[in-house]
Amino acid sequence: MCTSTREKRHTKKTRMSCKKLTLQVVKWIIIQIHWLFDCFVDFIFGLYYDSKVQKVPPVKNELLLESAISLAKKIRERKVGCEVVVTAFIDRCKEVNSLLNAIIDDQYDQAIARAREVDTLLQNKSLSAEELEKNLPLFGVPFTTKESNEAKGTLHSMGTLKRKGHRSTEDADVVLNVKKAGAILIGKTNIPELNQWIESRNKIYGQTNNPYNTTRGVGGSSGGDAAIVAACGVPFAVGSDIGGSIRIPASRNGVFGFKPSEGKTSLVGIGLRKQHYYNSMAEAGPICKKAEDLDTLMSIFVGPNIEIKFNSEQVDVKQLDIFYQECSNDIRASKLSSAAQEALTKAISHLKHVTGSATKVKIPGTEYSYRLWRYWMTQEDADFTSDLTNNNGKTTAVAEIKKMLVGNAEVTLAAVLKLIDHDFFPKENGDWAQDVTRKMKKYLLEKLGEKGVLIYPTFNSARYHCAPFFSPFSFGYWAIFNVLKVPVCQVPMGIDKNGLPIGVQVVAAPNNDQLCIAVAKELERAFGGWVPPS
Repeated sequence: MCTSTREKRHTKKTRMSCKKLTLQVVKWIIIQIHWLFDCFVDFIFGLYYDSKVQKVPPVKNELLLESAISLAKKIRERKVGCEVVVTAFIDRCKEVNSLLNAIIDDQYDQAIARAREVDTLLQNKSLSAEELEKNLPLFGVPFTTKESNEAKGTLHSMGTLKRKGHRSTEDADVVLNVKKAGAILIGKTNIPELNQWIESRNKIYGQTNNPYNTTRGVGGSSGGDAAIVAACGVPFAVGSDIGGSIRIPASRNGVFGFKPSEGKTSLVGIGLRKQHYYNSMAEAGPICKKAEDLDTLMSIFVGPNIEIKFNSEQVDVKQLDIFYQECSNDIRASKLSSAAQEALTKAISHLKHVTGSATKVKIPGTEYSYRLWRYWMTQEDADFTSDLTNNNGKTTAVAEIKKMLVGNAEVTLAAVLKLIDHDFFPKENGDWAQDVTRKMKKYLLEKLGEKGVLIYPTFNSARYHCAPFFSPFSFGYWAIFNVLKVPVCQVPMGIDKNGLPIGVQVVAAPNNDQLCIAVAKELERAFGGWVPPS
């Protein structure tokens, strides 16, 4: 009897092992097929694009290379005039925008007028540099924000034809906070339609090009912001992130992009929101060339009413616990490139040297990254089918496909694909998604605690324009941290063999945003951070 039982158990165990091995083999085959398909797509696109490559010209004015806080310091200490600074950045925007199509609504005249007002105020010697630093930490510093973030008097079409020409009557709360800190808006930047795609292209403003290689995309939805920051058109930009919308463009353009902890930034005026949604996956956050700007920018973004400190200088990186995960294991995503793997390895090796250890982990559920984000997007207070019509009824996939077939398309292909997903594909099981998300977050937070950070791939470098249509699910590498609502920073880690930026993500537990920033500074110190496109 005992022998028979043991044999049955052994047989069951053998079957389970065989099933597990079979699944691993099938998964490996799918990954390799996906990789070969991606290679084929890149080869075909390369035949068309590789003779058309351009990049932005070199920077001639060294002011353009400085951080936002460095520029603010020089302005308030009267070492350089505000008009000189603003004019230098506007000239750079004019120089590069014909290549990039990043700025779609310039505010150059208004910005120059405001800069002159700043210079007039600075003639008052009773205004000390210390007082200005305390009350106006970004005094005279130019910035941009994406077209979907409201800024008084500027275009706010959301990149959709039904709202073409619409202008904002008020500032988004975050934009207003930045203005109150003394910064000067010089333009609005390009986005995908209704922010719902991983490239910045729409039927009103067209397509934005990558400053490192104009045949490549800039990411979305804060793509115009990241492109103009990387090209030295502004020192920083105000972005927003609901599925990687800050970090995807930041990685594509080789700059820093930060999504803070849940509920830390107001969403009023972000997209079509008229009020703050505390349970949203979305947050506003900065895009910048220099990690030293992140503390100041985030302290301004959150405003005076949020009790959270952004002071990474108090963090001792040597005392941090380092964890890392090598890939998401989501077979819907493309395979990580060797450059992405190398960037991750470099970051981990350095931090292991600094701290003394680095632990490999596998967060349960990352293999469902896309599906989880897809579910939680249905919990957001938005209706894509209504937003496309500017709330004049609802549209459908069938209706928009019919228009497209007769050459009268009013929405982008990306919007049509989202409508197809909405209208025809089954919804994710809510109980399943909530349970997996809860277990993921519990596991991650138990690992990280109060002094842990996770190093995670930022994914591959920028692809040719439109190539992401053939691999649309890889953005799960970014979106999973919107699902978990934790702070995360995209950190540039150099340039790959094709001359395109590559990076890693640094993740911490909620309200430990300063840990992400401290590690970002350490990696910048070790590997150089942003690399000029030219």
